Amino acid sequence: MIKVFERHIIRLFIITIIWIGAGSLYAQDIHFSQFYMSPLNLNPALTGVMECQHRFVANYRNQWSSILAEKAYQTYSVSYDQRFQLGRHNNLGIGGKLWGDQAGTSSFKTIQGNLSIAYDLRLGGSKRGNISHHLVAGSEVGFSQRGIDVEKLQFSSQHDGEGNFDANLTSGELIDRTNFTFLDASAGLLWYSIFNQHSVYGGAAISHLNRPNQSFFSGNIEDLYYKLTLHVGGNIFISESINLFPNVVFLQQGPSFELNAGLASRFRMKSKKSTENYIRFGVWGRVANDPEDRYFFDALILTTRIDFGKTSLGLSYDVNISRLVPATNSFGSFELAFIHNICRDNKNSRVNCPFE
Repeated sequence: MIKVFERHIIRLFIITIIWIGAGSLYAQDIHFSQFYMSPLNLNPALTGVMECQHRFVANYRNQWSSILAEKAYQTYSVSYDQRFQLGRHNNLGIGGKLWGDQAGTSSFKTIQGNLSIAYDLRLGGSKRGNISHHLVAGSEVGFSQRGIDVEKLQFSSQHDGEGNFDANLTSGELIDRTNFTFLDASAGLLWYSIFNQHSVYGGAAISHLNRPNQSFFSGNIEDLYYKLTLHVGGNIFISESINLFPNVVFLQQGPSFELNAGLASRFRMKSKKSTENYIRFGVWGRVANDPEDRYFFDALILTTRIDFGKTSLGLSYDVNISRLVPATNSFGSFELAFIHNICRDNKNSRVNCPFE
């Protein structure tokens, strides 16, 4: 029964990947450097994959403020998900998220809300539970609203040729769809294994399965590109006080490419209480491409995180090392991340999690 279920899930996912075609809108989704602290934005299959039963997550990102000042890119996200035990080993995750993004002179805004569900199937392992293998299938659906403030835009037809701008001159642009709402759907798979105190995982997700129209002009169709996300990582146990967390995330959306790879080290802090406290330090590198499909080293990402029991606070900073350095002076973006887990006292309902 398990093998049949696994075979059908994998077959469906392969068909979905083959279904990806070329699009007509050059666009890219939001992303967080601390992707490991924004699970529902990374892959809907991560819904409910946690040690505890409840999880609250909040993220905030500010980018390019050194160039755009108050018009910098600002992104926020909040989410909640819950895990329900089904039988002895399997679990069902249900969650929801809300994120928003604003950028540029035109106040280009996007607000999106999603509901997600995931089924965690245990494929096998030891009777003691210290070794286990899991396959998770997840999906999400929601609505998004996107818009711009046309009054804040300037067009060449509104300049007199001598460097003077006249807002009373007609722009000649008929942007008549300044706000619109669309349905958005995504799906993903996750495999993870626990080996005593070590773990490894790999996942894949496809976003915008319905390819919603993104055009600001009535009667025009510009479908949103599919986004493919691939991510792998693990938890390497070194000692009772030290763990290593390697991660790699690959993103492809139309002609846009991004690769994040790095490593974090977690150190246990001494505490007189029974609560386990940790501090982490990590370094990631990001590779991207430009409209001419040239690949370049975009940023060096420095991260730190403090875990107080079931509450985590994360901070990261992107040091820009691309061709924009003359304009940015290497200033990129900073992020804040917050995770709070709630565990029930029933230890039999807890599961090993590869992301702790």
